[in-house]
Amino acid sequence: MQALLKPSGTALLTLLLSASICAQAPKTTTPPSHTQALLGVWNYEGNKLIAMAEDFPEDKYDYKPNSTQRSFAEQLLHAAGGNYFLINPAKGMKPPTGDPKRSDFKSKAEIVAYVRKSFAAGAELIKAKGDKGLDDVIPDGESGEPVHFGDSAWGWVVHSGEHYGQLVVYYRVLGMVPPESRPRK
Repeated sequence: MQALLKPSGTALLTLLLSASICAQAPKTTTPPSHTQALLGVWNYEGNKLIAMAEDFPEDKYDYKPNSTQRSFAEQLLHAAGGNYFLINPAKGMKPPTGDPKRSDFKSKAEIVAYVRKSFAAGAELIKAKGDKGLDDVIPDGESGEPVHFGDSAWGWVVHSGEHYGQLVVYYRVLGMVPPESRPRK
C-alpha cells in the first residue's frame, strides 16, 4: 500500500515539467465571443464535410451502405441544404421545401461547390449578425415557430456533425479512411 502512495521519479518529473509548462503558457484574458465560438464550430464542421466532398471518389458518390439510406452525394446535399433552413429565414426568405435533388447536380464538382457555398453563406451570415444578432428572433426553418438565430445556428452545426458521422461510415464500409482520421503531416 505504501508503494502506491509514493510517486515514482518519472511521475514526479512529469508532474513538475507539466506544471512548469502550464505556468509558461500565455494566459488568455477573455474567451472568444459567442459569435467567434459559433463561427469556429460552423467552419470546423463545414470544413470536414467539404474535405470529404473533395476527397471521396466521384465514381462512389452514389454509393449507399444499404438501399434505404441516402447515397454519399445525397448525404452531402442534405447536410449542405439544411444550412438554408437557417440562412433563408434569417434573410426573410422562405426555407427550402426539401432536400436538393441529386439529379440537379451532375458532377462531384457541382456538389463540392454547393457544399462550399452553403457553409460560406452561413459563415457570412453569422459574422454579419454578430453577438447582438444571435438573439434575433427568426422563424424556425422547419416548424415556422419563433426561435433565436443563434440557437437555430447551433442546431444546424449539430446537424452537420451528425451527417459527418454518417459519412464516416460510408468511408469505413468501403475500406477507406476519412480525411479527418488520417495522420497529420
